Amino acid sequence: QVQLVESGGGLVQAGGSLRLSCAASGSIFSIYLMGWYRQAPGKQRELVAYITRGDSTNYADSVKGRFTISRDNVKNTVYLQMNSLKPEDTAVYYCNAALWTIPTVRSDYWGQGTQVTVSS
Repeated sequence: QVQLVESGGGLVQAGGSLRLSCAASGSIFSIYLMGWYRQAPGKQRELVAYITRGDSTNYADSVKGRFTISRDNVKNTVYLQMNSLKPEDTAVYYCNAALWTIPTVRSDYWGQGTQVTVSS
C-alpha cells in the first residue's frame, strides 16, 4: 500500500506565493519521479512539473520562471514552490509518483488533491 499525502494549498492574492508538499509512504522500493498536476473547473488535468530521482526537471510553459519543483529522496517528499501566482493558477493540485513497490513493477500513484485559489 502506497499513500501520497499533500499539504500547503490555500487562498492567496495574485502575486503571492505558496509551497506545496507531498510525502510518499508505504511499501516503496524506489521512486522514479514525482510531480504535480492540476485541474481547473471544466478543464482537463494538466502537468505542472515533475522531477526525476536524478533531479531532471520539466515544467509546463505556463509556470516556467514562477514555479520550482524539488525533492528530498530520503524523505520521499516533493515540493512545489509557487511564486508570482496568477488567478489562472487556481486549480486542484494533485501529486503524482511513478514508483516501484517491488523491483520489477512500476506504477503511478496519486494524492487526493489540494485546492489552490488565487484571488485577483
